[in-house]
Amino acid sequence: MALIIVAVLGIVFRLTSGDGGPGAGSATARAVNSAARTLPWPQEGQTSVLVEGLGDRGDLGTKGAQTPVPIASLTKVMTAYVILRGHPLRRGETGPDITVDQQADGESVSGVESSVPVRAGQRLSERRLLELMLIPSGNNIARLLARWDAGSQEAFATKMNQAAHVLGMHRTTYTSASGLESTTISTSADQLKLAQQVMRDEVIRSIVAMPSTTAPGTSGRISNTNALLGTSGVIGLKTGSSTPAGGNLMWAATAPDGSGQDRLILGVVLHQQAGTSPQQGLQAAFTSSATLIEGVRQWLAQTEPGTR
Repeated sequence: MALIIVAVLGIVFRLTSGDGGPGAGSATARAVNSAARTLPWPQEGQTSVLVEGLGDRGDLGTKGAQTPVPIASLTKVMTAYVILRGHPLRRGETGPDITVDQQADGESVSGVESSVPVRAGQRLSERRLLELMLIPSGNNIARLLARWDAGSQEAFATKMNQAAHVLGMHRTTYTSASGLESTTISTSADQLKLAQQVMRDEVIRSIVAMPSTTAPGTSGRISNTNALLGTSGVIGLKTGSSTPAGGNLMWAATAPDGSGQDRLILGVVLHQQAGTSPQQGLQAAFTSSATLIEGVRQWLAQTEPGTR
């Protein structure tokens, strides 16, 4: 009996420890495919990955303690989700025109956060504003959408937290629509749940796959902040970086399995080189994510439906 108790305690310790491999540190840690333990997981922060359409075998797991950390502009994914729940768009629709207010105009020239140049009185469609928020990551656009939808940042944050609760994101707290504040915190496992949900929305899926867009009244194109887009099958999703948050990347990619059928791969990498510059942290997130995506693609190529 003593040996059984020791063995059980050992299992519990491994599942709740912050080290050890996929699943470590998660309150809902599950056993994962043993092949996932050989993947090139990032050595810092926290990461969660899954492959859709493979059932339990596609749940490649979570590495790193699932302690809520700042997520910076990954916040905008939930902002887009809440906006489209309240104001859904269909294929080809642009939605209602929204008037740019003086606050969004004034925040256009901020030197301390990402913003998009807009002018008070301009009328831009819902779809256009979603592009300007998700592609160049305009904080002023996120806040404009929040005011348009809910009247204030505080009211919109309440809606974000309600949506997170419904999705089972119980370690997530949103305090704004943009993610500028370090008080917006989450885990990679929670953000992966959101990634699954938003990639089912055709509008979000099409926007995050766009390599660039244009700002109204300006020349030239503004590139997507996701430097991995178009490489190794990557079709989205969203970047986020700040000194407290480090580098963060929610990514989506497609790759064929062993039978040649394309699968959707989703992953979230958080808290890469936190405490450094946003640029350094984001580059670390790109590097670690690119390596991991290639590892998952190789694993998937050897996996066929119905095999273990």
